[in-house]
Amino acid sequence: MLEIAVIADTHLPRGRRRLPEACVERIRAADLLIHAGDFSTAAAYEELAALGPPLVGVHGNVDDAELRRRLPESTVIEAEEARIAVIHDAGAKRGRLARLRRTFADVDAVVFGHSHLPLHESENDFQIFNPGSPTERRRAPSHRMGIAVVDGDEVAFRLVEV
Repeated sequence: MLEIAVIADTHLPRGRRRLPEACVERIRAADLLIHAGDFSTAAAYEELAALGPPLVGVHGNVDDAELRRRLPESTVIEAEEARIAVIHDAGAKRGRLARLRRTFADVDAVVFGHSHLPLHESENDFQIFNPGSPTERRRAPSHRMGIAVVDGDEVAFRLVEV
């Protein structure tokens, strides 16, 4: 079994804003960290990478030029026998699940960010998951992150308030 911490839209640094300690603790305890874009700066990326588990990330629309050069727009990771795609902007809400299934036809799940709104939808063994943001909730009811537990080719996502 593999435990993956999932975050997006951290937008760091900004003033005195930091990742909530509950988020940091979950990241440190995880086997892998996925960040679905909008770190903001390369320094923010390096700070997250220093927390411990390997970091897989994609660039978002607010990321600086250095991060845009270093990180892909999308990627696919293999976690045990599961395949998980990561992208920042998954497009319009209408038709999103079907559109992502077409775009990433060979994966079990897609993790995305951009909206800051936590979301977990599934259909016929395919899932999409947005962890929300641990630092900038916008219209979401609270600051959130995600945890994905991978067992073989099964991926179970859950949202966590931080």
